Amino acid sequence: MSITYEKSTDKNLKETMDALQSNLKNNGFGVLWHLNFKDKLEEKGLELKDDYFVLEVCNPKEAKQLLDFNIHIGTILPCKVIVRRDNDKTYIGMISPEVLIGLFKNPELDDLAKKLDASLKDSIDASL
Repeated sequence: MSITYEKSTDKNLKETMDALQSNLKNNGFGVLWHLNFKDKLEEKGLELKDDYFVLEVCNPKEAKQLLDFNIHIGTILPCKVIVRRDNDKTYIGMISPEVLIGLFKNPELDDLAKKLDASLKDSIDASL
């Protein structure tokens, strides 16, 4: 299994961000915070060619279950989803929660990790 999952769309950045946030909400996730690396780097006098947003997203119910199993899973929460532009295309991607949670080597978490991974992939795919 790959640690990253990424899809491209011909939608512009705003359309993609709007669709993604709506689809995340439909799957029980909220966007806790987002950052545009391009803007942040420009504040520091550095240049990044294209917009690159990082969204921290959370499904509170699933986060609580994960933390109840192992409090240290909080080190990889909330989940991160990126939206970026490159060569006139918009990309939506994520680091696989299933892979990250799997690093804790707790078989009791496998089903929840797969469900979380699938919900985020569904949110991304529905946003294309």
